[in-house]
Amino acid sequence: MEKSRVSLAAQRHQNGYNCCQAVVCTYCDRLGMDEVTAFRASEGFGLGVAGMQETCGSVCAMVFLAGLKNSDANLQKPGTKLSTFALGRSMAEEFAKWNTTTLCKVLRGTDGKTDRLRSCRGCVIDCAKIVEAFLFPGEFEPYDGPNE
Repeated sequence: MEKSRVSLAAQRHQNGYNCCQAVVCTYCDRLGMDEVTAFRASEGFGLGVAGMQETCGSVCAMVFLAGLKNSDANLQKPGTKLSTFALGRSMAEEFAKWNTTTLCKVLRGTDGKTDRLRSCRGCVIDCAKIVEAFLFPGEFEPYDGPNE
């Protein structure tokens, strides 16, 4: 069993990766994507999709990774779209259960401090935990670090 990578995702965020990049780049190697490509492909999803504070970038990362994990990559006759949608939705619903919403502007609050529901790094941590549980069940040791 591999050591949890949740703290690596949090460290990437602390080092300047946006929330989506931090989660995607932590697990991309397990799903056949190199880190530079993952970093570039996920860059636009930070701060709630292109900085619009809509769906949390960390949640977008989970859905991105769900596609990498679940897609049959059949360009002629795709057969996994609905199951990938269901997997991504279940992960997002788990996040919403923990945090009441998936909307960045609600999670961050008006100023990112006084009325926030969850810090960006906290969202990264939550999503990394969900990725390990949903996409790699039984493959990672339980995370026991800070939850910010």
